[in-house]
Amino acid sequence: MNPLTGKAASVAEMIDWIKSSPELMGQVTHWRTIPPRDAAYAPFPAGLDNRIQNALRERGIFQLYSHQAASFEAVHRGEHVVAVTPTASGKTMCYNLPVLNTILANDEARALYLFPTKALAQDQVSELLELVNTMEVNIKTHTYDGDTPPNVRQAIRNAGHIVVTNPDMLHSAILPHHTKWVKLFENIKYVIIDELHTYRGVFGSHVANVVRRLKRICRFYGSNPQFICASATIENPREHAERLLDDIVTLVDNNGAPSGEKHFVFYNPPVVNEQLGIRKSSVLETRKIAGSLLKSGVQTIVFARSRVRMEILLTYLQDLIKKELGPKTIRGYRGGYLPKERREIERGLRSGEIRGVVSTNALELGIDIGQLQACVMNGYPGTIASTWQQSGRAGRRQESSITFLVASSNPLDQYIIQNPQFFFEKPPERALIHPENLIILVDHIKCAAYELPFEEGETFGGESLQDILDFLTEEHILHRVKNRWYWMEQSFPAHDISLRSAAQENFIIIDTTHGSRVLGEVDRFGAPTLIHEEAIYIHEGVQFQVEKLDWEEKKAYVREVSVDYFTDASLAVQLKVLHVHREQEHPGISRQYGEVTVNAKPTIFKKIRLRTHENIGAGPIHLPEEELHTSSYWFTLGEEVTAGKSANDVQSALLGLSNVLVHIAPLYLMCDPMDIRVVAQVRAVHNKLPTLFFYDRYPGGVGLSERLYDVHGTLMNQARELIKGCRCLSGCPACVGPIEEVGLLGKKLALELLDRLAVPEGVRP
Repeated sequence: MNPLTGKAASVAEMIDWIKSSPELMGQVTHWRTIPPRDAAYAPFPAGLDNRIQNALRERGIFQLYSHQAASFEAVHRGEHVVAVTPTASGKTMCYNLPVLNTILANDEARALYLFPTKALAQDQVSELLELVNTMEVNIKTHTYDGDTPPNVRQAIRNAGHIVVTNPDMLHSAILPHHTKWVKLFENIKYVIIDELHTYRGVFGSHVANVVRRLKRICRFYGSNPQFICASATIENPREHAERLLDDIVTLVDNNGAPSGEKHFVFYNPPVVNEQLGIRKSSVLETRKIAGSLLKSGVQTIVFARSRVRMEILLTYLQDLIKKELGPKTIRGYRGGYLPKERREIERGLRSGEIRGVVSTNALELGIDIGQLQACVMNGYPGTIASTWQQSGRAGRRQESSITFLVASSNPLDQYIIQNPQFFFEKPPERALIHPENLIILVDHIKCAAYELPFEEGETFGGESLQDILDFLTEEHILHRVKNRWYWMEQSFPAHDISLRSAAQENFIIIDTTHGSRVLGEVDRFGAPTLIHEEAIYIHEGVQFQVEKLDWEEKKAYVREVSVDYFTDASLAVQLKVLHVHREQEHPGISRQYGEVTVNAKPTIFKKIRLRTHENIGAGPIHLPEEELHTSSYWFTLGEEVTAGKSANDVQSALLGLSNVLVHIAPLYLMCDPMDIRVVAQVRAVHNKLPTLFFYDRYPGGVGLSERLYDVHGTLMNQARELIKGCRCLSGCPACVGPIEEVGLLGKKLALELLDRLAVPEGVRP
C-alpha cells in the first residue's frame, strides 16, 4: 500500500519506487519502456448483418480494429484464415463475426470451435453468449466436453448452431460417433482453431491428424468447411497453419488493437560468489519482487517454469503476505488441479478478491482473469513467444503494466538477460510439427478406419496408405474386402490414444491423509522424477510425501507432511544409433541426423532445503528402465580436434558443452526445454569416438533435433559467445556448469573445443 494514502499503489507509483531503490536497480540489466499504441480502425464491413452491428454499438463498439475487418473480408471471400496479433487484441471477433453473420443468414449453418483447454472454451462461450443475448436471437451455443451432462449432450448434437469443444473431445467423442452428429457434419460451414501456436510438437502433430480425420468425415457428409485460426505471434504462422490444415491459408497480421504503456524489466539476481559465478536464488528474488508488488496492493501474476517451482513460490508468498492480505488472497494455478478449483481461482482474479496468482504456463492462454497490473516471471519461459504471452496477461485493458523477468542461473536465462537485443529484436520462434511421425500417424489411421472404411488409392494428409493398411491387416486390426479396409477389432482405438503426449496414460495422485481423494495427475515422462517413492509432491502450497508408487496401475499414493525440503531426481541415460538419415563431414567434425534408442533409468533423488536450497540428503530410486525410440542429431569429434587431450579432458569439455547446449538449443525451437535432451559420450557405442547427442523426448521424434542439425554452426557460435561472456573463472551454472561437475578446467577446455569447431559468420554447415 502507498504509505501516504493507505490505498493500493498504482503501477506508476511502483515504477517510481523501484527506480529509487538502489538494491533493486543494481540488478536490473535492461529496462525497456514500450510506448502505448493507438488503435487502427476500419468501418463495419458492408456484408455485416445489421443485427450484429447494432449489438456491437450497444456494447460501445462503433467500428472494428483493422485486423478484425481484414479477417471478416478474407473469410467472406471463401479463404481459410489465420489471424496473428498479440494478447488481448480482440482476435475472437475475427471468427465470431463471420460465424454469427452466416448463421443469421442461414439457420441450418453450423460451426465447430476448438480450444486447447476446457477452461479457455468455457471462457470464450460466455463472451459469445453475451453478444448473442444482446442481439436477442436464437443462436444455440454450447460447450461439449467431459463436464457436459449426458442429458444435455443429445440436445447439443441435434440443435447446437455452435459447438465449442477441445481437440481431445473431437478426437475421442465426436469423430468416432459421427453418425450421432449428422446435423453438424452435413451443415458445417466453419471450423475455428484458437491459440494455434499451442498446437506444436507432439500435441500439434496429433491435432494435424485429427484435422485430417475431421476433413475426411466432412467430405463423407458432403460439406467442406472453412477454417479460421487465431494465434499469438510466432515466426511461421502461415506455414504452421498450412501444415496443420493441409491447405492454403491467408495470413492477417495487421494488428489494429491499442495497448497501454508496458515496462519490461530484466532482473539478474546478485552474484554471491564471483569466482564460482554463483548467484542468489531466482526463486528468492522472485519472492522479494512479487512480495513487494502484492504488499503494495498491485494485483500480480507470477509465472514459474515447473509445477515444483510454482508450488514452492506459492508457499513462500503465502507465508510472506498472510499478515497483510491473508493466505487465500494468493492462489496457485496449474494443470493437475481439478476443474472446480481452477474456475474458482479465475472468478476470484476477475472480481479482485484474489490479489495474486502463481501459475505454470497454464494461465499463458487467453483465459479472462481480469485486469492484472504486474507480471513476474521466475526464469525465462523458454521461448520469446511464451514470454510475450505471459507478459501480456498484465495490463490487458490498455492500462500501464510492468513485467519482471527474473533470471535463473542456467545458461539460457543468462544469455537472454545479458543480450536483451536478442529478445526484443529477434522474431519469435518457429512452431514445429511432424504429423508423419509413424507412431502418431498409425494411431490416427486406426481411428480413421474405425470411423469410415478406407478405399483403395485413398490418401491421408498426402501420405500413401497402402503399406500401413497392409500392416494393420496382417495384425488383424483391419479386414480387407475387395478394395476396402474395415475396422475389425473389438476395442475402440481413440480411447487409448492421448493427444497430449506420446505416453498413453497419466499417473493419478491419490491423497490418503484423510480417507482417499484424487489430488491431481502427472504425465508418464514426469512420473519417475516427480512421484517416485519418498518424493515430496507439492499441491496448492501443501506438501505431500509419496508413500507408494504403483507403476503398473499408474497410481501414486501420498500423505500430507510438513517438512523443510523438496526433492529433485536424476536420470541415467544410454543411447544407441539405429539409422542415419542425413550426414555431413566438416574439418574435425562429422554430424548426423537419424534414429536412436534411448534407455533412461531414474537413479537417485536429492533432498534440497527450502529457502537456503542446500543439499541435505539423498536416496535411491527403484523404478524400471524406460526405452524410447526417437530421432536425434549428433556430432562426433575427429582425432585432430581431441589430439593431445586426455580422456578426462575430453569428458570435461563435452560435459561443459552439453550443459550449455541443452539450455540454448530452445532458442531455435518453439518447445519446452524438457522436450529436447542432450547427452555427451566420450566413447559412443556406435563409433567409439567422442560424440554429443540431441534427441527429441518423444517416440519417433517431432522434428526438433532435425531443426538443430540445420542450425549447427549458429548453435556452436552461440555457445562459444555465451561461455566467453561469462564472468566466472572456471565454470558455473550460468555457462558450462559448476566446477564440481566439469572440473577446474571445464570452462577452458570447452572453449578450446569450440574454438576448433567455430564456424565463420554467415556459414550454416
